Amino acid sequence: MRQGRVDAVIFGADRVAANGDVANKIGTYNIALLAHTHGIPVYCVAPTSTIDLDTPTGDDIPIEERDTAEVTRVGGTVVAPEAVPVYNPAFDITPARYISAIVTEEGVCHAPYGLSLVAAVARAAET
Repeated sequence: MRQGRVDAVIFGADRVAANGDVANKIGTYNIALLAHTHGIPVYCVAPTSTIDLDTPTGDDIPIEERDTAEVTRVGGTVVAPEAVPVYNPAFDITPARYISAIVTEEGVCHAPYGLSLVAAVARAAET
């Protein structure tokens, strides 16, 4: 990105909140921040089935926490002290302000996402 060799960032979503915040695998938020810093557009590509209009924002999306052994052991070998505190979330939240558009099978949604996501979900329900 720093070298100008990336034209766009595209990622999926496990869940999209009504305001356009996106839950996806760990690291998506970091990449979106970097892209924003470098003026690179960020596109989320997700089916309308991942849009949750009943969840107002990404802060309201429950984040699954994975087993601590995923980061304290490698191949069964302990690599961290037994009592070390571990936070091992499966997803992170990318705020809508870092997303240029959300692409669905019903079209491209733009900010304000609250309006465009509702329209996409309505079109999907008609089919």
